[in-house]
Amino acid sequence: MKRILITGAAGFLGSHLCDRFIKEGYFVMGMDNLITGDLKNIEHLFKLENFEFYHHDITKFVHVPGNLDYILHFASPASPIDYLKIPIQTLKVGSLGTHNLLGLARVKQARILIASTSEVYGDPLVHPQTEEYYGNVNTIGPRGVYDEAKRFQESITMAYHTFHGVETRIVRIFNTYGPRMRLNDGRVIPAFIGQAIRGEDLTIFGDGMQTRSFCYVDDQVEGIFRLLHSDYVYPVNIGNPDEITIKDFAEEIIKLTGTNQKVVYHELPVNDPLQRRPDTTKAKELLGWEAKVGRAEGMKITYDYFRSLSKEELSKEEHKDFSSYIK
Repeated sequence: MKRILITGAAGFLGSHLCDRFIKEGYFVMGMDNLITGDLKNIEHLFKLENFEFYHHDITKFVHVPGNLDYILHFASPASPIDYLKIPIQTLKVGSLGTHNLLGLARVKQARILIASTSEVYGDPLVHPQTEEYYGNVNTIGPRGVYDEAKRFQESITMAYHTFHGVETRIVRIFNTYGPRMRLNDGRVIPAFIGQAIRGEDLTIFGDGMQTRSFCYVDDQVEGIFRLLHSDYVYPVNIGNPDEITIKDFAEEIIKLTGTNQKVVYHELPVNDPLQRRPDTTKAKELLGWEAKVGRAEGMKITYDYFRSLSKEELSKEEHKDFSSYIK
Protein backbone atom coordinates (compact mmCIF):
# COMPACT_ATOMS: atom_id res chain seq x y z
CA MET A 1 0.00 0.00 0.00
CA LYS A 2 1.44 3.37 -1.07
CA ARG A 3 1.80 5.89 1.77
CA ILE A 4 1.07 9.59 1.31
CA LEU A 5 1.32 12.58 3.65
CA ILE A 6 -1.21 15.38 3.01
CA THR A 7 -0.65 18.66 4.84
CA GLY A 8 -3.58 21.01 5.30
CA ALA A 9 -5.65 17.83 5.47
CA ALA A 10 -8.52 19.38 7.43
CA GLY A 11 -8.93 22.23 4.97
CA PHE A 12 -11.34 22.49 2.05
CA LEU A 13 -9.09 21.14 -0.69
CA GLY A 14 -6.90 19.00 1.58
CA SER A 15 -9.90 17.05 2.89
CA HIS A 16 -11.11 16.27 -0.64
CA LEU A 17 -7.60 15.06 -1.51
CA CYS A 18 -7.66 12.76 1.53
CA ASP A 19 -10.94 11.30 0.25
CA ARG A 20 -9.52 10.74 -3.23
CA PHE A 21 -6.34 9.00 -2.12
CA ILE A 22 -8.24 6.83 0.37
CA LYS A 23 -10.52 5.84 -2.52
CA GLU A 24 -7.46 5.00 -4.64
CA GLY A 25 -6.23 2.59 -1.95
CA TYR A 26 -3.46 4.69 -0.39
CA PHE A 27 -2.51 4.84 3.28
CA VAL A 28 -3.16 8.51 4.02
CA MET A 29 -1.49 10.51 6.80
CA GLY A 30 -3.29 13.81 7.26
CA MET A 31 -1.47 16.66 8.99
CA ASP A 32 -2.95 19.99 10.08
CA ASN A 33 -2.48 22.49 12.90
CA LEU A 34 -6.19 23.46 12.52
CA ILE A 35 -5.43 27.18 12.34
CA THR A 36 -7.86 27.44 9.40
CA GLY A 37 -8.84 23.77 8.93
CA ASP A 38 -11.71 21.97 10.64
CA LEU A 39 -11.78 18.37 11.88
CA LYS A 40 -15.38 18.10 10.71
CA ASN A 41 -14.03 17.91 7.15
CA ILE A 42 -12.22 14.64 7.84
CA GLU A 43 -13.98 13.10 10.84
CA HIS A 44 -15.60 10.52 8.53
CA LEU A 45 -12.08 9.15 7.86
CA PHE A 46 -11.06 8.56 11.49
CA LYS A 47 -12.64 5.12 11.64
CA LEU A 48 -10.62 3.86 8.66
CA GLU A 49 -7.54 1.69 9.14
CA ASN A 50 -5.69 3.37 6.28
CA PHE A 51 -6.00 6.91 7.67
CA GLU A 52 -4.01 8.62 10.43
CA PHE A 53 -4.18 12.22 11.59
CA TYR A 54 -1.33 14.30 13.01
CA HIS A 55 -2.18 17.57 14.76
CA HIS A 56 1.05 19.39 13.95
CA ASP A 57 2.40 22.75 12.75
CA ILE A 58 4.67 22.11 9.76
CA THR A 59 6.67 25.28 10.41
CA LYS A 60 8.25 23.15 13.15
CA PHE A 61 10.28 20.00 12.45
CA VAL A 62 8.20 17.38 10.63
CA HIS A 63 8.61 13.66 11.15
CA VAL A 64 6.40 10.74 10.21
CA PRO A 65 7.32 7.12 11.00
CA GLY A 66 7.94 4.49 8.35
CA ASN A 67 8.36 4.73 4.63
CA LEU A 68 6.75 7.50 2.61
CA ASP A 69 6.01 7.53 -1.13
CA TYR A 70 4.34 10.89 -1.67
CA ILE A 71 3.78 14.26 0.00
CA LEU A 72 1.07 16.75 -0.93
CA HIS A 73 1.80 20.16 0.62
CA PHE A 74 -1.53 21.98 0.93
CA ALA A 75 -1.06 23.66 4.30
CA SER A 76 -1.65 27.41 4.10
CA PRO A 77 -4.29 30.01 4.77
CA ALA A 78 -5.90 30.49 1.36
CA SER A 79 -8.44 33.28 1.74
CA PRO A 80 -7.77 37.03 1.97
CA ILE A 81 -9.49 37.42 5.35
CA ASP A 82 -7.31 34.67 6.81
CA TYR A 83 -3.93 35.73 5.47
CA LEU A 84 -4.53 39.40 6.24
CA LYS A 85 -5.22 38.47 9.87
CA ILE A 86 -2.27 36.07 10.19
CA PRO A 87 0.33 37.42 7.74
CA ILE A 88 3.40 36.10 9.56
CA GLN A 89 1.98 32.57 9.84
CA THR A 90 1.12 32.69 6.11
CA LEU A 91 4.70 33.58 5.22
CA LYS A 92 6.10 30.96 7.60
CA VAL A 93 4.05 28.05 6.25
CA GLY A 94 5.11 28.90 2.69
CA SER A 95 8.79 29.22 3.63
CA LEU A 96 9.73 27.29 6.79
CA GLY A 97 6.94 24.76 6.30
CA THR A 98 7.89 24.07 2.69
CA HIS A 99 11.57 23.79 3.67
CA ASN A 100 10.71 21.21 6.34
CA LEU A 101 8.62 19.12 3.95
CA LEU A 102 11.23 19.22 1.20
CA GLY A 103 13.76 17.99 3.76
CA LEU A 104 11.38 15.18 4.70
CA ALA A 105 10.90 14.29 1.03
CA ARG A 106 14.66 14.15 0.57
CA VAL A 107 15.21 11.89 3.60
CA LYS A 108 12.29 9.59 2.75
CA GLN A 109 13.02 9.67 -1.01
CA ALA A 110 9.40 10.66 -1.55
CA ARG A 111 7.87 12.61 -4.42
CA ILE A 112 6.42 15.94 -3.25
CA LEU A 113 3.74 18.05 -4.92
CA ILE A 114 3.35 21.59 -3.64
CA ALA A 115 0.19 23.67 -3.95
CA SER A 116 0.98 26.98 -5.58
CA THR A 117 -1.68 29.40 -6.74
CA SER A 118 -2.83 31.70 -9.51
CA GLU A 119 -1.95 34.51 -7.08
CA VAL A 120 1.69 34.15 -8.17
CA TYR A 121 0.54 36.04 -11.27
CA GLY A 122 -0.68 38.95 -9.10
CA ASP A 123 -2.81 41.47 -10.98
CA PRO A 124 -1.87 40.06 -14.39
CA LEU A 125 -0.84 42.05 -17.45
CA VAL A 126 -1.17 38.89 -19.58
CA HIS A 127 -4.54 37.27 -20.25
CA PRO A 128 -5.21 34.37 -20.00
CA GLN A 129 -2.30 33.49 -17.70
CA THR A 130 0.23 30.97 -19.00
CA GLU A 131 2.80 29.21 -16.83
CA GLU A 132 5.56 31.22 -18.55
CA TYR A 133 4.17 34.55 -17.28
CA TYR A 134 6.26 35.86 -14.38
CA GLY A 135 3.46 37.85 -12.77
CA ASN A 136 2.75 41.36 -11.51
CA VAL A 137 2.92 41.21 -7.72
CA ASN A 138 3.26 44.01 -5.18
CA THR A 139 5.72 42.45 -2.74
CA ILE A 140 4.95 44.93 0.06
CA GLY A 141 1.18 45.21 -0.45
CA PRO A 142 -1.27 43.54 1.95
CA ARG A 143 -1.74 40.54 -0.36
CA GLY A 144 2.01 40.15 -0.81
CA VAL A 145 2.27 37.89 2.25
CA TYR A 146 0.34 35.16 0.41
CA ASP A 147 1.59 35.82 -3.12
CA GLU A 148 5.26 35.95 -2.14
CA ALA A 149 4.99 32.95 0.20
CA LYS A 150 3.79 30.92 -2.77
CA ARG A 151 6.41 32.35 -5.13
CA PHE A 152 9.17 31.50 -2.63
CA GLN A 153 7.62 28.06 -2.23
CA GLU A 154 7.99 27.45 -5.97
CA SER A 155 11.60 28.68 -5.90
CA ILE A 156 12.78 26.50 -3.02
CA THR A 157 10.96 23.51 -4.49
CA MET A 158 12.82 23.88 -7.79
CA ALA A 159 16.09 24.37 -5.87
CA TYR A 160 15.58 21.07 -4.05
CA HIS A 161 14.81 19.42 -7.37
CA THR A 162 17.86 20.76 -9.22
CA PHE A 163 20.36 20.66 -6.32
CA HIS A 164 19.26 17.59 -4.35
CA GLY A 165 17.44 15.65 -7.07
CA VAL A 166 14.18 15.54 -5.09
CA GLU A 167 11.19 14.49 -7.20
CA THR A 168 8.96 17.57 -7.19
CA ARG A 169 5.71 18.70 -8.80
CA ILE A 170 4.09 22.17 -8.71
CA VAL A 171 0.39 22.86 -9.27
CA ARG A 172 -0.88 26.42 -9.73
CA ILE A 173 -4.44 26.32 -8.46
CA PHE A 174 -7.05 28.73 -9.79
CA ASN A 175 -10.28 29.58 -7.93
CA THR A 176 -11.77 26.30 -6.73
CA TYR A 177 -15.12 25.74 -5.06
CA GLY A 178 -17.41 23.04 -3.70
CA PRO A 179 -18.67 21.49 -0.45
CA ARG A 180 -16.65 22.18 2.74
CA MET A 181 -15.77 25.74 1.81
CA ARG A 182 -15.93 27.93 4.89
CA LEU A 183 -18.49 30.69 5.15
CA ASN A 184 -17.21 34.23 5.71
CA ASP A 185 -13.65 33.45 4.66
CA GLY A 186 -13.54 36.32 2.17
CA ARG A 187 -13.94 34.28 -1.01
CA VAL A 188 -16.73 35.27 -3.35
CA ILE A 189 -18.68 31.99 -3.59
CA PRO A 190 -19.27 31.33 0.14
CA ALA A 191 -19.73 35.07 0.65
CA PHE A 192 -22.48 35.38 -1.99
CA ILE A 193 -24.26 32.14 -1.07
CA GLY A 194 -24.12 32.89 2.66
CA GLN A 195 -25.51 36.39 2.09
CA ALA A 196 -28.29 35.04 -0.15
CA ILE A 197 -29.34 32.34 2.34
CA ARG A 198 -29.36 34.85 5.22
CA GLY A 199 -31.37 37.37 3.18
CA GLU A 200 -28.58 39.95 3.11
CA ASP A 201 -27.54 42.14 0.18
CA LEU A 202 -24.81 40.69 -2.02
CA THR A 203 -21.57 42.63 -1.62
CA ILE A 204 -19.41 43.38 -4.67
CA PHE A 205 -16.03 45.04 -4.26
CA GLY A 206 -15.18 47.41 -7.10
CA ASP A 207 -17.43 47.84 -10.13
CA GLY A 208 -18.03 44.11 -10.55
CA MET A 209 -16.33 43.97 -13.95
CA GLN A 210 -13.34 42.05 -12.56
CA THR A 211 -13.35 38.43 -13.71
CA ARG A 212 -12.84 35.04 -12.10
CA SER A 213 -12.78 31.47 -13.42
CA PHE A 214 -14.26 28.90 -11.05
CA CYS A 215 -13.19 25.23 -11.01
CA TYR A 216 -15.28 22.59 -9.23
CA VAL A 217 -13.33 20.71 -6.55
CA ASP A 218 -13.64 17.25 -8.17
CA ASP A 219 -12.03 18.57 -11.35
CA GLN A 220 -9.25 20.21 -9.35
CA VAL A 221 -8.53 17.00 -7.42
CA GLU A 222 -8.39 14.99 -10.65
CA GLY A 223 -5.86 17.43 -12.11
CA ILE A 224 -3.70 17.26 -8.98
CA PHE A 225 -3.86 13.46 -8.98
CA ARG A 226 -2.71 13.29 -12.59
CA LEU A 227 0.06 15.84 -12.07
CA LEU A 228 1.44 13.95 -9.05
CA HIS A 229 1.76 10.81 -11.17
CA SER A 230 3.20 12.59 -14.22
CA ASP A 231 6.87 13.16 -15.07
CA TYR A 232 6.59 16.96 -15.36
CA VAL A 233 8.51 19.05 -12.79
CA TYR A 234 7.55 22.59 -13.80
CA PRO A 235 4.39 24.48 -12.73
CA VAL A 236 1.06 23.51 -14.29
CA ASN A 237 -2.13 25.58 -14.17
CA ILE A 238 -5.19 23.64 -13.01
CA GLY A 239 -8.41 25.59 -13.29
CA ASN A 240 -11.55 26.09 -15.32
CA PRO A 241 -11.05 28.67 -18.10
CA ASP A 242 -14.77 29.57 -18.19
CA GLU A 243 -14.48 33.23 -17.20
CA ILE A 244 -17.26 35.41 -15.75
CA THR A 245 -17.49 38.92 -14.32
CA ILE A 246 -18.30 39.17 -10.62
CA LYS A 247 -21.36 41.28 -11.49
CA ASP A 248 -22.75 38.54 -13.75
CA PHE A 249 -21.85 35.92 -11.18
CA ALA A 250 -23.88 37.77 -8.52
CA GLU A 251 -26.88 37.61 -10.84
CA GLU A 252 -26.32 33.85 -11.26
CA ILE A 253 -26.32 33.42 -7.47
CA ILE A 254 -29.56 35.37 -7.08
CA LYS A 255 -31.16 33.17 -9.74
CA LEU A 256 -29.74 29.94 -8.24
CA THR A 257 -30.91 30.73 -4.71
CA GLY A 258 -34.28 32.11 -5.76
CA THR A 259 -33.71 35.16 -3.58
CA ASN A 260 -34.30 38.79 -4.42
CA GLN A 261 -31.37 40.52 -2.78
CA LYS A 262 -29.93 43.79 -3.93
CA VAL A 263 -26.32 44.02 -5.03
CA VAL A 264 -24.31 46.64 -3.15
CA TYR A 265 -20.89 47.95 -4.14
CA HIS A 266 -17.86 48.69 -1.96
CA GLU A 267 -14.34 49.90 -2.67
CA LEU A 268 -12.02 47.36 -4.30
CA PRO A 269 -9.30 46.08 -1.92
CA VAL A 270 -5.68 47.02 -2.64
CA ASN A 271 -4.02 44.91 -5.39
CA ASP A 272 -7.13 42.78 -5.92
CA PRO A 273 -6.59 41.18 -9.36
CA LEU A 274 -8.91 42.45 -12.09
CA GLN A 275 -8.63 39.40 -14.34
CA ARG A 276 -8.17 35.73 -13.61
CA ARG A 277 -8.34 33.01 -16.23
CA PRO A 278 -5.99 30.04 -16.63
CA ASP A 279 -4.41 28.96 -19.86
CA THR A 280 -4.77 25.19 -19.42
CA THR A 281 -2.97 24.09 -22.60
CA LYS A 282 -0.21 22.38 -20.61
CA ALA A 283 -2.69 20.44 -18.46
CA LYS A 284 -4.46 19.19 -21.59
CA GLU A 285 -1.27 18.24 -23.41
CA LEU A 286 0.73 16.79 -20.50
CA LEU A 287 -2.01 15.29 -18.32
CA GLY A 288 -4.94 14.79 -20.68
CA TRP A 289 -6.91 16.90 -18.19
CA GLU A 290 -9.60 19.49 -18.61
CA ALA A 291 -12.43 20.72 -16.41
CA LYS A 292 -15.64 18.74 -16.93
CA VAL A 293 -18.07 20.11 -14.33
CA GLY A 294 -19.87 23.21 -15.55
CA ARG A 295 -20.55 26.12 -13.23
CA ALA A 296 -24.33 25.52 -13.17
CA GLU A 297 -23.87 21.90 -12.04
CA GLY A 298 -21.10 22.63 -9.56
CA MET A 299 -22.84 25.61 -8.03
CA LYS A 300 -26.04 23.63 -7.44
CA ILE A 301 -24.08 21.01 -5.46
CA THR A 302 -22.29 23.76 -3.53
CA TYR A 303 -25.53 25.60 -2.78
CA ASP A 304 -27.12 22.38 -1.50
CA TYR A 305 -24.13 21.93 0.82
CA PHE A 306 -24.48 25.41 2.31
CA ARG A 307 -28.23 24.96 2.72
CA SER A 308 -27.53 21.83 4.80
CA LEU A 309 -25.64 23.85 7.42
CA SER A 310 -27.30 24.66 10.71
CA LYS A 311 -28.77 28.10 11.37
CA GLU A 312 -26.08 28.58 14.00
CA GLU A 313 -23.31 27.98 11.44
CA LEU A 314 -24.97 30.23 8.87
CA SER A 315 -25.34 33.08 11.36
CA LYS A 316 -21.73 33.09 12.55
CA GLU A 317 -19.98 36.30 11.61
CA GLU A 318 -16.49 35.02 12.40
CA HIS A 319 -15.65 31.37 11.77
CA LYS A 320 -12.10 31.37 13.10
CA ASP A 321 -10.45 32.88 16.16
CA PHE A 322 -6.77 33.53 15.48
CA SER A 323 -6.01 35.26 18.79
CA SER A 324 -3.88 32.40 20.13
CA TYR A 325 -1.71 32.45 17.00
CA ILE A 326 -1.10 36.22 16.90
CA LYS A 327 1.91 37.07 19.03
